[in-house]
Amino acid sequence: MKKNILIIASGGREHALGWRLAKSPQVGKIYFAPGNPGTATIGINTNIPATDFETQIAFAKKNKIDLTVAGPDDILAAGIVNAFQKAGLKIFGATKEAAQIESSKAFAKQLMKDANIPTAKYETFTDAKKAKAYVKKHGAPIVIKASGLALGKGVVVAQTLDEALAAVDDAMINKIFGNAGDEIVIEEFMTGKEVSIHAFSDGDHVVMFPTSRDHKPIYDGNKGPNTGGMGTIAPLSEVSKKQLEEIKEKIVLPAIRELKKRGMPFVGCLYPGLMMTKDGPKVVEFNSRFGDPEFESYMRLLDSDLYEFLYACVDGTLDKIIVTWAKRFACCIILASAGYPASSHKGDIISGLENVPDDVVVMHLGTKEVDGNVVTNGGRVVGITATGKTLDEALKKAYKQIGKKGIHFPGMQFRKDIGKI
Repeated sequence: MKKNILIIASGGREHALGWRLAKSPQVGKIYFAPGNPGTATIGINTNIPATDFETQIAFAKKNKIDLTVAGPDDILAAGIVNAFQKAGLKIFGATKEAAQIESSKAFAKQLMKDANIPTAKYETFTDAKKAKAYVKKHGAPIVIKASGLALGKGVVVAQTLDEALAAVDDAMINKIFGNAGDEIVIEEFMTGKEVSIHAFSDGDHVVMFPTSRDHKPIYDGNKGPNTGGMGTIAPLSEVSKKQLEEIKEKIVLPAIRELKKRGMPFVGCLYPGLMMTKDGPKVVEFNSRFGDPEFESYMRLLDSDLYEFLYACVDGTLDKIIVTWAKRFACCIILASAGYPASSHKGDIISGLENVPDDVVVMHLGTKEVDGNVVTNGGRVVGITATGKTLDEALKKAYKQIGKKGIHFPGMQFRKDIGKI
């Protein structure tokens, strides 16, 4: 009997999940809540909002859903997994309690301290005056982070004292991140190259993904404000198998064990962002879900049955699963809307989607269909994914699809240096 799947949300990560799950011989119908024009090509969009847990649960029961997969951080933090479990339904994702490792940077920092996980020196603040006094004492460069969820934009790497003080005001006084900035974390500035690490966990065991790198700032040369991610590459040639094993033993497993010790076992995808410093890998932040756009690249490399992988996490049998990855390179290039990340222009017609070759897959992040046209409907609009025997080959394939002869829309923004910096 083939399994019915419900995937919650409507971004590129969810499109990539459905795209890969559709290749599983064990999977039957795939539903999305709510979905987007891209997911409509591989499954059935329900138009149920990602935050409407009650309707999702009723739908899952009525349609005999065997496994639900929760994508984004905000619904995990709101307790979607707890709600489904209470209803007796199987769901992949972290509980509200375990998801605090992402939803509260203050919680994550304390957990790292207790578990002896290497990270930047820090202090947490709920008072803006005390925060600014700390900044003045330590100087710049320095990192200011909203403790709560801020759609990947709540971090300011301040190069000057004025920038740092303004960042404190923006988070705590001007509330540009809403309640996420009620508490802030101020960290020492770390130097090195950033690496994204992903590991599936069943609460006890972990399976490591290949390494990847996201490119957060909006402009080439890593300039401009941070975004949700402008493109990824995987794997990273400069990170050795020995280093990945060290990351597993010193960062991933200690975090999993500490969460279990606290009575909140982590089931799902743990995603620490790391800085490879001269003193070894240190955690920049923890995430409690698949990275986006990292996951779009990963799904182009996964050779195993994703359904087995996900179900083993929920079933507590991850140690019985052998996961294989293609010996290739993958990339994802994000096309963003005009005005992003400060705002996003919606309703612009996206041209060229129908001309993409079979070996390039376009994942939809912020799109919708209007009068038969696919139009922009968010900041990050689509992710162009490709693979190759070399990273350069993968990048050339993806970039070839961008522009007037390929995919384009008014005001389109993208970085031209993904994988080069």
